[in-house]
Amino acid sequence: MTTSSPHTAPADPLTRFRRSAHWKPLEYAFWCLPVLAYFAFPGNYLLLSQIAITGLFAVSLDLIFGYAGVISLGHAAFFGIGAYTVGLLGSNGWGDPLLGLLLGALFAGIIGFLSSFLLLRGSDLSRLMVTLGVALMIFELANKLTRITGGVDGMPGIEIKPILGVFDFDMFGRTGYIYSVVVLFVLFWLARRLVRSPFGQSLRGIRMNALRMPALGVPVNRRLVKIYTIGAAYAGVAGALLAQTNQFVSLDVLSFQRSADLLLILILGGAGHLYGGLIGAVVFVVLHDQLSDLNPQYWQFWLGLILVLLVLFARGGILGTAQKWIESRGQRKQARTREEVAS
Repeated sequence: MTTSSPHTAPADPLTRFRRSAHWKPLEYAFWCLPVLAYFAFPGNYLLLSQIAITGLFAVSLDLIFGYAGVISLGHAAFFGIGAYTVGLLGSNGWGDPLLGLLLGALFAGIIGFLSSFLLLRGSDLSRLMVTLGVALMIFELANKLTRITGGVDGMPGIEIKPILGVFDFDMFGRTGYIYSVVVLFVLFWLARRLVRSPFGQSLRGIRMNALRMPALGVPVNRRLVKIYTIGAAYAGVAGALLAQTNQFVSLDVLSFQRSADLLLILILGGAGHLYGGLIGAVVFVVLHDQLSDLNPQYWQFWLGLILVLLVLFARGGILGTAQKWIESRGQRKQARTREEVAS
């Protein structure tokens, strides 16, 4: 009987899968960046909060698009539901931040669950139209129900109480930034565990070949309904965070432009990695801020040019391209090692 050396890497796929869920050194380094940004950019807390909220919003779309392969052009509908939930609560004296996050996720998740059954009836193109149609209907409802939503004037003067009754939202955005980063980290940690579980692996299988998964005993429709509901709830939390940190809600939270920008962010960072959405949010928001300052009239041209170049030369997005480069470099190193051993 042969025994393997304790220094030999295990060949068992299940063992490798379990080890892949462990946090890597680069991940710890990545989550040190928000702490460094707090001290390095003391006058840009509002912009940093926007990056954190946009990153969470991108993670919510990555769960359904990057892992399950369900593309959406109406994800802003759930974002807006979370924002308007906080707006209505704050306008009626129920401005507790944690309650707003919980109810924002709940109502967005319910709408996501109900609309998910429409996604199961068609192909990718029909799903795209369904998500867009749902978002447009919700947008028009918010526009017409002016007594509730404020219509085009929005909902100003939303009262948000201190976090846990202790930490007030200050005018400089310090508390809002820390609060946004903490919520982002907690939900990212949960999403990371989800996608690295057997449930997450089944989603990858559905994205690759949905027709073969039932043969493995995977209930495809139920999996899609679950992940779409979870993604909607995550988007609701992101919208609730925006409303709480800005203390204002407008129809912009439900706009098609927000959904389109979100898809660009995910493509920019790299779909199917979770961190791709975060990196894409950082790059997109910073580029938007800098280019609009440099050239207010034509900043979209330069942003579009960058996206076109990215699609031409880095089809996997920033993170996907970096991962492929690291893997190819490792393969070349292994090949050189084998050649040296053989010689």
